[in-house]
Order: sequence, then structure tokens, then C-alpha cells
Amino acid sequence: MINKALNHLEELLVTFLMGAATVIIFASVMHRYMAGVDIPGLQDWLLTLNFGWAQELCIIMFVWMAKFGAAYGVRTGIHVGVDVLINRLDDGNRRKAIIFGLLSGALFTGVVAALGAHFVWENGAHYAIFQFFGIDTGDNYEGPTTPDLEWPTWIVYSAIPLGSSLMSFRFLQVTWIFLKTGELPHHDHGHVDGLEDEVPPVDFDPYGMDDNLHMHDLKNKMTGNGDATQGGEKQ
Repeated sequence: MINKALNHLEELLVTFLMGAATVIIFASVMHRYMAGVDIPGLQDWLLTLNFGWAQELCIIMFVWMAKFGAAYGVRTGIHVGVDVLINRLDDGNRRKAIIFGLLSGALFTGVVAALGAHFVWENGAHYAIFQFFGIDTGDNYEGPTTPDLEWPTWIVYSAIPLGSSLMSFRFLQVTWIFLKTGELPHHDHGHVDGLEDEVPPVDFDPYGMDDNLHMHDLKNKMTGNGDATQGGEKQ
């Protein structure tokens, strides 16, 4: 149940960030060009709008999308991997190599998450959390803000510990499934979601020539029709 909720949250977050960033970029570009068109009333109104924050916000959204999308990639097996050498090993050594690779990925992303959490904590999160709960902040560093949006940078950088932690969890999850079933997540890059594979009829002959598209078939049909016509005339 928790795993399903986490899966849906992961997919929803990536989808929302991707869609929202696309809409913001489109609106920003349209504003930039339409504001230069001399249309009375519309141009004056567009010039009152400020889209200077759009680029910064989209960069932030793409960073978050990339971090959580990487975790989604581990779960679904869409990351590119070089397994030519591993596939040449016998079953025992191949299993050990795969487990070593997965645990190495979990360790690396776990270390990145820990270092990222420490950086975020010292970059203003400590101060913000203490201030929120009314605790004396002491000499804690308030932290910088972003240039355009003026958001605390620790909120932006939180994508590092959160996304890396989720990625480390996904590596451990894939390792556990592999130990139990011996299977790894696999993604078919040629598959398009929403398009079901069409099942041909039982009596379908893929090598048949009765589709009125082949010259040989048409020639036979024309010959047959001609013979029938001639036969009819003779009668």
C-alpha cells in the first residue's frame, strides 16, 4: 500500500513538474513576442506583466524533475547500462556482479543524500526550522535567496537529499526483488504507453496476396474476369 502510494506520488510529481514547466516556458515566450507587437490595449497590458521569474522557476523545476525522475528510472529500469561483460559471466558470477552494482548505486546515492542533507541544513534550513517553531536561532545562518524569485536556496537544494534518498531506496528495493525473484526491472523503449498491441485474427495470413495491392494478384483477377467475360460472350 505504501509502496503504491509512493509510486503514484513519484509519477505525479515528475508529470506535474514537466507539464508545468512546459506551460510556463510557452507563456513566457509568447509574452516576449506578443509584447513587441503594436496592438493597442493588448501591448500595454502585456508590458505590465513581469515574466522575469519564469526562467529561474523552470530551472528549479527541471532540477527537481531530474532528481525524482532518476529515482523513477531505477524503479522501472530505464537507465542505460553497459552489461556486455556481465551477460558473458556464468549465472553465479553474474548474480554477484548485479548485486554489487545495485548496492554500489545505493551506497553512492545514500552518501550524496547525506552530504546534501548536511549542506541544506547548514545553508538555511536550520535557521528556518528553528524560526518556524519559535526556537532561538542563535548564530545559525539564515541562508541566501534566489535572485529572481527570492526563495530561500535551501528549499531549492532540498531536491538533492530528497531525490537521492529516494534513489537509494529504489536501488535497495530493486536489489531485494532481484534476490527474491532473480529478475531486474526492464523497460521496452519501443513500447508506447496507451497503445495496445493489436492481436491479428486467427485466420489471418500475413503472406496472403488478397488485399488488392499486389500487381500479380490483380493480374490474376483481371485474367479471371476476362475469361469469365469471354465465356459469357461465347455463351
